[in-house]
Amino acid sequence: MPEIPAAKVRVTRYDVSCLPEDDINARAFTLTVEWRGGDRWAVMDGPFALDANGVQDYEPRSSAREDDWLATHRFDEQTALELARRAAQKMTVNGWTVADALAAREKRHA
Repeated sequence: MPEIPAAKVRVTRYDVSCLPEDDINARAFTLTVEWRGGDRWAVMDGPFALDANGVQDYEPRSSAREDDWLATHRFDEQTALELARRAAQKMTVNGWTVADALAAREKRHA
């Protein structure tokens, strides 16, 4: 019987948010950084990918992604994480900013 090798662990997604993970609004105010193969990562807000300027663009299905689109929406891991950290601070959901969500949290926990 062959020896079973040790399991390998690979990180393929990060959650990035300025809100604590137990906050009621955290899910809405969370971006993801997702591995897309090789050394390429995408910064995602639901179905939208962010470009280097933090501008959202609907991510087309893989067979429809052109090279120029990929060049502006794929990053190395550290660049993607830094872009997500900056974008997370500027998120607005249904007219609420991160600051609004944090203030509401303080009120709930006062």
